[in-house]
Amino acid sequence: MVSPDGNKHAGVPTGSITGYVSTGSVGNISQPGLSGTMPVLTLSNDSLNIRIVGMNGAIIGRRQGPYTQFFANQGYVSGVHAQLKFHPNTGWCVVDKHSSNGTKLNQRQVQPDVDMTLKNGDILTLANVNLQVNIR
Repeated sequence: MVSPDGNKHAGVPTGSITGYVSTGSVGNISQPGLSGTMPVLTLSNDSLNIRIVGMNGAIIGRRQGPYTQFFANQGYVSGVHAQLKFHPNTGWCVVDKHSSNGTKLNQRQVQPDVDMTLKNGDILTLANVNLQVNIR
């Protein structure tokens, strides 16, 4: 893995992230620019106290996007690591944004700029951070 200082490390950084981002609702929600409703996407890691509610088009990373408070101290997660998207025909997906340490979906490497459909129960890995996918 490549740390923010550019050095390769085999170890995993320690520490935890506290706080939550949540809409407080369960079920389908509507977002501006989309017709109808979309299922709610939640990405969580209980051991790191991460629980985020997906937003269409949102960037996930240490430096950009609405979830920076969860990843700011995760040195292996890129500043702009991935993006969440919702497609009416296929549902929620994730796109790796040329991250340094990669994105995996169910332990399979995600290629940069390729939309990968997320399913309920999937494990999304951003560098060394595992997130459980919940779609309702």
